[in-house]
Amino acid sequence: MVYIASWQEFQEAAEDLYTKAPNTTRYCVKFRSSEGKLVLKITDNTKCIKFKTYSSIFLNRFEALNLSLMQKMQNKRAPPPPTLAAAASASDAIAKDTALDTPRATTPSVVPTPSGPASGGVKKKKPKKKK
Repeated sequence: MVYIASWQEFQEAAEDLYTKAPNTTRYCVKFRSSEGKLVLKITDNTKCIKFKTYSSIFLNRFEALNLSLMQKMQNKRAPPPPTLAAAASASDAIAKDTALDTPRATTPSVVPTPSGPASGGVKKKKPKKKK
């Protein structure tokens, strides 16, 4: 097993390893909260690569790697980033929706209170008096 020190090298090696043998590649994530250690391991039964870190800075990179591998595993492509024109039309639509909203009453609505006990329990029946 080889620990790779650089994140960029690990990410490239992990994606290459999965691309070469998608049916036999396994991906394992281990996190020890007591030590604050994150270990990522990818193997295809012949080659094994690992990455170890104690830094929380790598969490965003870790999420990006997970997303990339999951998309490859599902055989999906990443959605294209929104264009400037699409973003402008979306903001116009939001502005129109908010302009059509009716003003709301300023007084709070009255919420009925339950007649049972406040704790959510069941009322106990009072025992009958003997004569």
